[in-house]
Amino acid sequence: MKGKGRAYGAGTIVNAIATWKGAAFAIGLTTTVEVTLKHSDEMHLEARMDTPTDPSLMLRCAELVLERFGMRCEGVVTSKSDIPIASGLKSSSAVANATVMATLRAIGECLPPEEVVRMGVRAALDTGVSITGAYDDACASFLGGVVLTDNRHMRIEMRDTLDAEVMVYVPSRRQLTSEVDVGACTLLAPFVHEAYAMAREGRYAEAMTINGLLYGAALGYESDVVMDALRCGAVGCGLSGTGPAYTALFVDGDMDALEERWKERGATVIKTRVVNEGVEV
Repeated sequence: MKGKGRAYGAGTIVNAIATWKGAAFAIGLTTTVEVTLKHSDEMHLEARMDTPTDPSLMLRCAELVLERFGMRCEGVVTSKSDIPIASGLKSSSAVANATVMATLRAIGECLPPEEVVRMGVRAALDTGVSITGAYDDACASFLGGVVLTDNRHMRIEMRDTLDAEVMVYVPSRRQLTSEVDVGACTLLAPFVHEAYAMAREGRYAEAMTINGLLYGAALGYESDVVMDALRCGAVGCGLSGTGPAYTALFVDGDMDALEERWKERGATVIKTRVVNEGVEV
């Protein structure tokens, strides 16, 4: 039994850590997972990944799908990704969604999109990969476009499309979400509520910039990366997740100039765009 699944990375508009309400948009970076299974008396799954990351999330996703349909299997779960890890670009949400889809296809079953996403969120909470479950990130990764959610109640509050190019700043350092100072982030709640209200009004670029400056200050990042983007004509720029990656939105502006500036800071720079189409179910 074999199956393959794919899901997108994403950028942050509003981080949900402070208020449980978040917003994100899908970007054109992907993770692909392939699952090969055979029936067994015991559950035994092996992970093979092209990045040096903890395989527990991917394996838990596959287990949850098999448990959902009362199956025990042994097999291999393999992932390939062009999403930088531990950078805030939703690599965990992408691998969770892709693994759930690949496992479903391997066993010839299907589930509604919302259940696929919730299964990956549960796995993220079970394995300690996420603080809130990252329902906003998971929805953007799976459904595409812009998604605003209530993460506490796992409810989508708004969906939209966004026509914009994206420049991604990825420094060499890494930041695991599980290591974040949650207490410092919760102090931002009144101000993050305002950023979320902007996003509800469709003011995504403003919301992501304010969100990024707020969380950047709380987590010890400097604002120079944001200012570089704004000077080069980005309509908005913000910290993605808990960083250290930043995403800048462009409708016009000089992306080449920003690429040069960010590379001078020693970062890897990726050009992509907002993806408004969701994952094929």
